[in-house]
Amino acid sequence: MELIDQLTNLAARAQKQIGHIQTEEATKNALVMPFINALGYNVFDPTEVVPEFICDIGTKKGEKIDYAIMRDGKPIILVECKPVSGDLSINHASQLFRYFHVTEARIAILTNGTTYKLFTDLEQPNKMDERPFMEFDLFNFQENDVAEIKKLSKVSFSIEDMLFAAYNLKYMRAFKKYFDEQFTQPSPDFINFVSKQVYDGVLTPKLKEQFAILVHRSFHQFLNDKITSRLRSAMLDTGQPLLTTDLPAIAVVESKIAEAAPEAETKDRDIVTTVEETEGFMIVRAILRKTVPVNRVVMRDVQSYCGILLDDNNRKPICRLHFNSSKKFVTVFDIEGGERVDISSLDDLYGLASRIRATVQRYESKLTEVPAS
Repeated sequence: MELIDQLTNLAARAQKQIGHIQTEEATKNALVMPFINALGYNVFDPTEVVPEFICDIGTKKGEKIDYAIMRDGKPIILVECKPVSGDLSINHASQLFRYFHVTEARIAILTNGTTYKLFTDLEQPNKMDERPFMEFDLFNFQENDVAEIKKLSKVSFSIEDMLFAAYNLKYMRAFKKYFDEQFTQPSPDFINFVSKQVYDGVLTPKLKEQFAILVHRSFHQFLNDKITSRLRSAMLDTGQPLLTTDLPAIAVVESKIAEAAPEAETKDRDIVTTVEETEGFMIVRAILRKTVPVNRVVMRDVQSYCGILLDDNNRKPICRLHFNSSKKFVTVFDIEGGERVDISSLDDLYGLASRIRATVQRYESKLTEVPAS
């Protein structure tokens, strides 16, 4: 089974179990050990995974780390666990700081079973950095996150490759944070920089005010254009022509993108299908392109959520997009009653691809069941 499928299954189980996980030991057993096992390490083989690994520090003897992942008799990854509800701030990483210094391991993980913070020593040799180079959220990951986590696995682990990836991830994370901030609210410095690339005159206060609005709108429209282009490519990747039922939905995306302000801000109607909801619908269609004809995947918007159904049938919900508040989430229906999954961006829908396909396959399998005689 692929790592992404193992992590998806672990996330689904964790969602059901998390309310019953009360202690650090329960967190280790239910969440951390299965995570380590998914990376290909045998948690029951002490030559691969040592629980309560002893790290003597100066005069302090018997200091222990929760898990040490081993190779050739030496620790390569240290794992410190906190309860599932535990705080993972840097103030709670003091043990890892001490242990990192006295072992040969170059990778350290601080986790509460659902969030995994990865550290190394990029800033000063043999001293763990204060900030992680990567965070992995079991309930909110994308395919590229899994690709990075896979570098920790037994079959792929290379300290040189891992450190190179850590260096790139550290600065990519910082750049992405900056881009996100500018996307949400461009700073005066950013607006000035961009404006000077396209305008040769003097930036008067009035022009700066106008450009601030235009830069913000242009940034959003540029990214939306990229998303639309990617959706078109995703729908054509099988070599089949676009169905006529696809075209109206794409036209809706393009017409909405052309507007100066997002339709989500319009409040003169009870139900407003936003650009994000339409794009989310198209992503779900792209995911299901090879599973069922996309004209069977239908969007039905209501006030509280945007529903995506199979065959326009309320009894066959594929997922629901809850994008009308600051905290976005999706309800997926691969299990009875559905399950909430928080997301931070539309890209996170791709991380739910296997669950979305499984939902439709479950409905399809019921159609082929032969009634008992």
